[in-house]
Amino acid sequence: MLQASLQHLVRAIVDNPDDATVAARGGAKGDLLEVRVHPDDLGRVIGKGGRTATALRTVINALADGKRVRVDVVDTDF
Repeated sequence: MLQASLQHLVRAIVDNPDDATVAARGGAKGDLLEVRVHPDDLGRVIGKGGRTATALRTVINALADGKRVRVDVVDTDF
């Protein structure tokens, strides 16, 4: 549910929604959600001063209902 919610939010923000993916990994410290977007959209997802990325993390942590979840925006070269 968290992965689908984050993917929906990210796809609404970017110009290339087909290139936006969210991968989920489980770990000892909780779940990790990795956001990958087209390089042109990286600035949109991070936002000015990291505000958009912080807002995405806040929404996902609120939906997590006490579970430990990390959101990471991955910088990749296409």
